[in-house]
Amino acid sequence: MITGHDAETLTIEKTKVLARTRRAFILDALAETGAVSVSEIAAQLGVSEMTVRRDLTELEKEGRLARTHGGAVSTDLTAIAEPGLSATISRLNEPTFQARLAKNALPKRLIAEAAAQVAAGLRTIALDVGTTTFLLARLLAGQQHVKFFTNSVRNATQLGEGLAEVYLPGGRMRNDELSISNATAISQFEALWFDIVFVGVSGLTSDGIYDYSFDDTEMKRVYLRRSTKKVVLCDASKFDCMSLVHIAPLSQFDMLITNASPPPELAEALEAAKVEVMVAGSPS
Repeated sequence: MITGHDAETLTIEKTKVLARTRRAFILDALAETGAVSVSEIAAQLGVSEMTVRRDLTELEKEGRLARTHGGAVSTDLTAIAEPGLSATISRLNEPTFQARLAKNALPKRLIAEAAAQVAAGLRTIALDVGTTTFLLARLLAGQQHVKFFTNSVRNATQLGEGLAEVYLPGGRMRNDELSISNATAISQFEALWFDIVFVGVSGLTSDGIYDYSFDDTEMKRVYLRRSTKKVVLCDASKFDCMSLVHIAPLSQFDMLITNASPPPELAEALEAAKVEVMVAGSPS
């Protein structure tokens, strides 16, 4: 039998758990977008705006964010702006896979659908790690007479449900991303040649493409070196965003599939680098 004191204790513990969950959600959202609003977080979590404001206050005390009017910004973001140019955002911390998968879900799905059309008819397809390539793997899983190569265990699991051949490199798996990107894996894939590769990125600027992880970056470079057609998948929220590691300049890939037209300066740089830009969902 639960006494009044026990019930009160359970309520307090439940509140603490819910608070931890809410605050983790807020930090994941900040890591992805750099800023959040009280009203949006309240609506997404189904709690009051007062509750969200209390969470933001506590997180600010811990140094995890900075409060703004109506919301908060991440202390992990650094804006670098030059006179007359739009700011470039540096994103240093990688959000969890599930947080990234939920963010901008519709644009990523449209990008994946467009990528699946680009892959049609090709026989050796390489898929990088990432949330958009994960969605693409779902769409490609039913293809026959195709060889898929990926260093993502998530991608391989989805592709393995179909009839195609699926190849993973050997070596240690990076647990948080379920990716295999060590020296053994790199040497194995370096010996291959792919018809096409789809590469995921965490940022795109006029200087090139970026990723959060040292671990996965070298495999991305292998894909770019060893593929006939090189396709970058990047939703518009990543335009003019830098991350920890610079993967390659724009000249190192052939096509960008995105969900919105790049801003003028970036569009000019892509055109100069002869990168074909495909906007998913736009009228043909």
